[in-house]
Amino acid sequence: MSSRAMTARAIDASAITLSGLCMIHCLALPLLAAMLPLAGAWAQAEWVHKAFVLIALPLSGFAIVRGSRSHAGAGFILLAVTGLTLLLAAAFLEPLHEVETPVTVTGALMLASAHIWRWSRHRKRRHA
Repeated sequence: MSSRAMTARAIDASAITLSGLCMIHCLALPLLAAMLPLAGAWAQAEWVHKAFVLIALPLSGFAIVRGSRSHAGAGFILLAVTGLTLLLAAAFLEPLHEVETPVTVTGALMLASAHIWRWSRHRKRRHA
């Protein structure tokens, strides 16, 4: 496997993991908040969501740019950019505060789906 393909796989794996952590934060921490005061503080901490998005931005941005150069397809780019945009909007646009969780979950699912799609394409090429 070429170093370029290995780098692309590592980026996709990191982005998928980060999207999963973001979804866990949004879905599981509110449940834990009912049981643990510390989790309640984390579930309501704005900085946690913003930190995840700020980590996802360069990682996914790099994957999107590389995807556009390697003919990853318009579908991957559209799905990834839309998901990343939703994550950014939910984290940083105050008018979306009331719908932050569903917008975040939708964005994370879209972004993770894009990376999973691209990752599976890399695997298919490798085995072909």
